Amino acid sequence: MATLLRPDPTFYPSPKLAMEAPRESYGYVCLLCPDGSKADALAVIDLDPRSADYGKMVHKIVMPNIGDELHHYGWNACSSMLCPLSGHPFTERRYLVVPGIRSSRIYIIDTKPHPTQARIVKTIEPEELMRKTGYSRPHTIHCGPEGIYVSCLGGKGVNGDESPAGIFVMDCETFEIRGPWEMDRGDQVYSYDFWWHIAHNVAMTSEWGLPPQFENGIVPAELLANKYGHRIHFWDLSKRKLTQTLDLGASHQMALEVRPAHEPAKEYGFIGVVVNSENLAGEIWLWHRDKRGKKKGNDEFAIEKIIEIPAQPADPELLPELLKGFGAVPPLVTDIDLSLDDRFLYVACWGTGELHQYDVSEPHKPKLAGKIELGGIAKRTKHPSGRVFSGAPQMLEISRDGRRVYFTNSLYSTWDDQFYPGGMPGAQVMANVDPNGGISLDKDFFVTFEDGYRAHQIRLEGGDCSTDSYCYPSV
Repeated sequence: MATLLRPDPTFYPSPKLAMEAPRESYGYVCLLCPDGSKADALAVIDLDPRSADYGKMVHKIVMPNIGDELHHYGWNACSSMLCPLSGHPFTERRYLVVPGIRSSRIYIIDTKPHPTQARIVKTIEPEELMRKTGYSRPHTIHCGPEGIYVSCLGGKGVNGDESPAGIFVMDCETFEIRGPWEMDRGDQVYSYDFWWHIAHNVAMTSEWGLPPQFENGIVPAELLANKYGHRIHFWDLSKRKLTQTLDLGASHQMALEVRPAHEPAKEYGFIGVVVNSENLAGEIWLWHRDKRGKKKGNDEFAIEKIIEIPAQPADPELLPELLKGFGAVPPLVTDIDLSLDDRFLYVACWGTGELHQYDVSEPHKPKLAGKIELGGIAKRTKHPSGRVFSGAPQMLEISRDGRRVYFTNSLYSTWDDQFYPGGMPGAQVMANVDPNGGISLDKDFFVTFEDGYRAHQIRLEGGDCSTDSYCYPSV
């Protein structure tokens, strides 16, 4: 009897159907060891409240090398495999592709037959990565209908600054590197995040800086001279060609995370700016189709600032050397995430120790719907459990149903040391979401990790709000 092939049950045609899917039972958290005394690891966390191990680490995959600094890892496959013309509709969401931003090494981790048995099945060494792509410092993984897309922050040379940074593509089943993605990059040099309006054949990429600007910590002279990235690029996804660049302005430094609307019919999205060098504010900008331009026959995007989060005055005695002269704490918008219904945008303020929830049902008119305070450079707010949370809200991940927001506290080892010199033990916590707006920390959910580890990227079993792409509209 012939085998009946069916798509992976964790692939969902639309965002609405994904929201109706079963709750996540496991989560994954990458752990980094900043002093190189031991290898980085990937932790598996039990997220099933019915389990006796709820909120505990139930498995750990230790990397075989020292000094990788694991970063924005992701799945080999996701709901985009159901898009028309996809060549891999029966691929499993099974493997995690885990990049080391310092080592330029990539690990492939098999999560089957069960998350508690996850293991490394392949390692891509930096020499192979450079030979086949010309890139280094792999940073962000996105799965798409053509394969696995990997953004890199460095190019050629020992310091990674002898050629532009960019994206390369891997096969989603064999994990063979195909080569650099860009066919015509125009004047794009810096790289950071990327995503797409996949149903409209548009990709967008953002900018941080080349490795000498971030690997050893933030470079104050570069920041004050406005030399970090401040542009967003739009691409023809199928032709792999740069079609438009929007410059937010030189003072809007480090335009990093891009979060397009999940609903495939929509063509807008949000990008977070870490800091405005003129006033230390953090910002959220909205890109959207320029209706005036469309009437003229062109098809370009426009962008506008919709949220500004001001710096907070603080006693210089409470501040690290980097900030003493300012007498203030910048919000430092280091991560943003958008719920699957495109209603709530979450903004991590890693400097002030806040997580903001904005109702963006009307994208041009965001409303602050909720806020929690935890950690922070000057405030150092404790968790409701009474425990100390070093650092502040940083890497965010929203459950598919939008009812839970998980987050960790580490940004990047050298930046952690600059802004939080007192240390940063790894931790993961959770906020509960009111469907009508509002968030509150769960006082009983507080995951700690082995001494010497810091916690960064979170991924959820079955997909989450910052990894999946959909091609069919919700009903």
